[in-house]
Amino acid sequence: MGDDDLGLDEVLRAAEDAAPVESVDVIARKLEERFSASEVSFWLVDMLGRQAVRLPRAGSAGQAPGRAERRELAGSLYDRVLRSQDVRQEPAEEGGHRLAAPVTNRGDCIGVLDLVVPRTDDALREAVAQAAHALAYIVVTDRRFTDLYHWGRRTTTMSLAAEIQHQLLPSASCCEAAQFTLAGGLVPADEIGGDTYDYAFDQDALYLSITDAMGHDTDSALLATLTVNALRGARRAGGGVLDQAYAAHEALSRHSRGMTTGQLLRVELGTGVCELVNAGHPWPLRLRGGRVEEVAIGVNMPFGVPAPVTYEVQRRRLEPGDRLILITDGMHERAAAAVDLLSLVAATRDEHPREVVRALTKAVHDACGGELPDDATLLVLDWHGSGAVRRRTSGGSDT
Repeated sequence: MGDDDLGLDEVLRAAEDAAPVESVDVIARKLEERFSASEVSFWLVDMLGRQAVRLPRAGSAGQAPGRAERRELAGSLYDRVLRSQDVRQEPAEEGGHRLAAPVTNRGDCIGVLDLVVPRTDDALREAVAQAAHALAYIVVTDRRFTDLYHWGRRTTTMSLAAEIQHQLLPSASCCEAAQFTLAGGLVPADEIGGDTYDYAFDQDALYLSITDAMGHDTDSALLATLTVNALRGARRAGGGVLDQAYAAHEALSRHSRGMTTGQLLRVELGTGVCELVNAGHPWPLRLRGGRVEEVAIGVNMPFGVPAPVTYEVQRRRLEPGDRLILITDGMHERAAAAVDLLSLVAATRDEHPREVVRALTKAVHDACGGELPDDATLLVLDWHGSGAVRRRTSGGSDT
């Protein structure tokens, strides 16, 4: 084992032996022992995507969220690391070198690993990148057993509706695979009530959904709970988008008096053929060959409407290089209508989907003066095609 080899097998074994709330400290201790690192810390990205929150090390039990150390992301070293997915280096105030590495799992930006070392070279930077990549897998595993990582991401008070709603979302807001990259987001993250997005893929297909339950606050969150779980239940039983649509409609018809709009997609991984059902939902946007346009599709009735309904499966084909954006009406109604979504999608065509999500939700948030009358949600899908090959970047994300 070389001097700059961290011994990741050893690190992962030690993390598994530690308590879930202490596994981050395993990484820190190994970096301190192997590279004489100091000030080793892990910074989580908060739910609003605006701040980094320092995760407390062992021995700081009882630290309240309001007293956690925070840093604004905009324009910071951590922001540059997360955007570039590269290890960044700068001089440390106390001497030596500060290294910051993205803690990312399949494109999902969890946070940043930060440390100071007395010397640095390419081999050491690569070791730190590997440590950060290992830390991402450790956090993804351990957050099933503790609220520590949920605590670290909260910099504002969560409403009850938002608490319910976030349990309906995928645990990762971004996913990278050979055939596609996708990212989802919604604002305001701490006050959401009825919007959801979801995704899952198997050996043959990628499934996407975006829904908007009528109403506000807990009533819409409960309506969304019925909708999402009906969709997932049908999908996990092997049902296609048509089965999912009727399952959602039946669940709302039987157990509520509300309605939900939605858009359901199934994309064949081998061909790019897309089957979709639109239940009273805004049209998708598509970027193809530099041109952005709405995809005109037939619109069926919302789920739960008190009338006989028929849902129609429509087919489109995604071409390699396409970007498909699914939105809720909060992205373009009322004050949000001031945002030229088509132009903004065109302007961000070279950005990663997670950066597109950031740019579009920020534009809508700013247009509404920070006070959104409705949830605003989007799901961005980049289709690479069945022949795409994944490569691993120095930051540890799979692209």
